[in-house]
Amino acid sequence: MAKKAAVKGRNKITIIGAGNIGATCAHWAAQKELGDIVLVDIVEGVPQGKGLDLFEASPIEGFDSNIIGTQSYKDTANSDVVVITAGLPRKPGMSRDDLLNMNTKIVKAVTGQACKYSPNATIIVVSNPLDAMVYVAQKVSGFPQHRVFGQAGVLDSARFRAFIAMELGVSVEDVQAMVLGGHGDSMVPLLSYTTVGGIPIKHLVDKERLAQMVDRTRKGGGEIVALLKTGSAFYAPSAATIQMVESVLRDKKRVIPCAAWLTGQYGIKDVYCGVPIIVGAGGVERILEIPLSQSELKALRKSASDVRALIQALKI
Repeated sequence: MAKKAAVKGRNKITIIGAGNIGATCAHWAAQKELGDIVLVDIVEGVPQGKGLDLFEASPIEGFDSNIIGTQSYKDTANSDVVVITAGLPRKPGMSRDDLLNMNTKIVKAVTGQACKYSPNATIIVVSNPLDAMVYVAQKVSGFPQHRVFGQAGVLDSARFRAFIAMELGVSVEDVQAMVLGGHGDSMVPLLSYTTVGGIPIKHLVDKERLAQMVDRTRKGGGEIVALLKTGSAFYAPSAATIQMVESVLRDKKRVIPCAAWLTGQYGIKDVYCGVPIIVGAGGVERILEIPLSQSELKALRKSASDVRALIQALKI
C-alpha cells in the first residue's frame, strides 16, 4: 500500500496496537474525521491490511482521513495524540492484575518509541491493568502528568448508563452517571450523581436492584470476556477512547471521568485514579473535586489504594 502524505493542518493520531480495540478506535476516529491515522503493530501486514480496508470505506462513508498501517515508529512522527492499546488481552479466568507484568514490558517499549518521534503528543492509555499502565507510560515518557492519562471511567460510566437504560426502558441519552476509582473490581459508581432525565435514580430503582446493577458494572468487562471466550470487549472501550481523543483535538472541554494523576484531591496523592476531569487541548486541564458521601469517599480511597498496590509491584 502506497503511503499517502499527511495533509498539512490536519491532526495526526497514532494508535499503537491494531487488534480489535485499536482498529475500532481507528474506525471511530476516521468516521469523526478527527485527523490522519497511523496504526502501529508488531505483526507484519495486520496494521497495513486493516488500515487499507478502513481507507477503502472512506468513499462510501465520505470521510477524509488518511489511514496507514506500519511497523515503523518513524511513520508516527509529530503525532498530536498517541493512543496505546497494545498489550495482551484478558482471557477467561484472568484478572486485570494477572496482566501486570506482561503488559508492563509492552507498554514500556511502545511508549519509549512513540515519545521519541512525538515529544509533544498527548498520550491516552487503554492497555490493562489500566491505572498501572498509565503510570508506566508517564514514567517512561517523562511527559507532564496532564499529558498522560487513561480511559477508565468513560467506559465504566457508559456501561452503567447502558444497564440503567435497559432496566428502565428509556433512552440512554437521558441517563447520566459517573463511575470513579480504578478500572477494576473496586470501581465506584456514584449513585448520588446518577439521574434519568434529571430524576435521581433512587426514585426509579429500588436499593437492591441498584446494587445488582452496580455489581454488573464492576464486572462488565469480565461479563463480555466470558461471553466471547476468545477475546475481550472492544466496541465500547474504543468508543470511550475516541471520546477522549476528540475532546483533546477539538478542545471540547468535556467533563468525563478518566484516570488522572492525583496530587491530594479527595485525600489521594501520587497515584493515577479515575476522577471527573475537564479534557481539552491541554489534556487533563482540571480535576473536579466534587462532594461525595462518606461511603463513596471511603470506596474511592480504597480503590486508589488498590491501584497504589499495583504500582508498587511494578518493575520499571
